[in-house]
Amino acid sequence: MHEALYQFIHVHYTEILAVLPMMLLLIGMFIAVGSDQYIQNQKKRIMLIICALVFSLIAQNFLDNLLTYGSPMIPLRIITDIYGYAIRPVILLLFLYISSSKKPARLWWILIGVNAGIYMSALFTDICFTIDENNMYQGGWPLLRESCLIVSVILLGTLFFSTWHDYRPSKWKESWIPVFAIIIILLSLLLDDCVHETLQPVSFLTISIVISSVFYYIWLHFQFVRAHEKDLAAEQRIQIMMTQIQPHFIYNTLATIRSLCLRSPQTAAQTIDKFSRYLRQNLDTLDQDSLIPFRRELEHVKIYTEIEILMFPYIHIRYNVEDECFRLPILTVQPLVENAIRHGVRAREVGQIDITVRKKENGHFITITDNGLGFDPAAIEKTEGKHIGIRNVRERLEKLCCGTLTVESRPGEGTTVTLFIPLAAGNDENAKQGGYV
Repeated sequence: MHEALYQFIHVHYTEILAVLPMMLLLIGMFIAVGSDQYIQNQKKRIMLIICALVFSLIAQNFLDNLLTYGSPMIPLRIITDIYGYAIRPVILLLFLYISSSKKPARLWWILIGVNAGIYMSALFTDICFTIDENNMYQGGWPLLRESCLIVSVILLGTLFFSTWHDYRPSKWKESWIPVFAIIIILLSLLLDDCVHETLQPVSFLTISIVISSVFYYIWLHFQFVRAHEKDLAAEQRIQIMMTQIQPHFIYNTLATIRSLCLRSPQTAAQTIDKFSRYLRQNLDTLDQDSLIPFRRELEHVKIYTEIEILMFPYIHIRYNVEDECFRLPILTVQPLVENAIRHGVRAREVGQIDITVRKKENGHFITITDNGLGFDPAAIEKTEGKHIGIRNVRERLEKLCCGTLTVESRPGEGTTVTLFIPLAAGNDENAKQGGYV
């Protein structure tokens, strides 16, 4: 037994060396997929099935090569070829299950069943293909013998259009992976057609399917990362909203409105309107991912400061806005102005906040300066809980528009916060409109 195995390996060591790395790769991927906790269970099962089928396809290629160039065993070779032709479209359809947002129609399984039935006819007729007495492959009717190729090309086309439909244009950075896999498979079909007479233990198509399986596994992880980022963004928006709607501000505002109802009902009504708009803007952060016009953010700042001035009339706000035509993340300026009021100028006999907005060659600059108590800027990154608004604004600026936030502050002298929004088509309204309005 051992001697026969040794003899087999000695004779076919070249073919074994060609097949072994792919089999080891699939075994490793099978273990990785099985232990992966981040992939949906349904897609995990599909990936495990793909790994098993591709492994069997490699074994089929290896066995078919031995039967083609070794001792004639015609019935076994026919069965081996039938399996290879029948299983390739199944793997492509499983790729479609992974990439498509909708479950593929049952019609595909019927088509694959018909394809398998066509090749199974080789067991008792030669209308599809046969192996003659000289161990040579003989094709049958043109459409029947190319059934696997036709079905595979149709499935590849469906894969491409399904990917394009589901992931264009915002997710195209991810969808290049399945598209690249499709291209590799198509190229492998051409290569197999060019070298079909060459002694080759594994076809280029099988090699491309192994590579594509790895790509699809990577792609599934990209999908998980994207979903995880969405969850983090949603959590961050909730955190922003909860941070901005401070209980003490609500209580103070309601107390002010109650007092105004007795002294000036008209002012009370106006304050209620401003307060409702302020709350609505904060609640909008729950479903706002994109950038908003600066005018909208500035309006929110003015609503907030007008309410604060009603409660603390010794606070003064000056606006020097020379540039309004750009976009920025929602709740970017208002939290910083709120910090300047709450932690800075409220402690002064006369509080002063200057908000300056200018456009320079490289971008838009928003400066918020106050004469408040000031603080140590190094404490922003060191302390937990405090300065969370500044860190939150900085992170969203960097992520959503590649902007920056810098803080200059001295205890007892005041604070200056500068926001920088770079010039880009995504946030410069002037680039979209052709001029300032």
